[in-house]
Amino acid sequence: QAQLVESGGGSVQTGGSLRLSCAASGLIFSIYGLGWFRQAPGKEREFVAADSSSDSPSGYSTYYADSVKGRFTISRDNAKSTVYLQMNSLKPEDTAVYYCAARLGYRGATSEYEYTDWGQGTQVTVSS
Repeated sequence: QAQLVESGGGSVQTGGSLRLSCAASGLIFSIYGLGWFRQAPGKEREFVAADSSSDSPSGYSTYYADSVKGRFTISRDNAKSTVYLQMNSLKPEDTAVYYCAARLGYRGATSEYEYTDWGQGTQVTVSS
């Protein structure tokens, strides 16, 4: 059974940085597409970033929500079965619980409904 465990959340001030990690087990990591989503209080969960495995026929690729483009970077280490989300220039509106997700088939997706496995989430709080 697949398991995803996020870490690295915390509290930072505006302009600060955090790096989230998501360690996967129980799945063949290199054939999964991975994504990061977030959910702020009172709001629906939203797409943040996703990638497609380098083992994909089309190679490694990444996708970002417009709100984080240029500030966040998704990356992965297939050997460690871990996906990362580097978050720079953080803003108060980035405050949310961040979730990683996995879907079989190499390619990430922007819709949460495409993912079958989820982590438990990690809190990120950005203060002004």
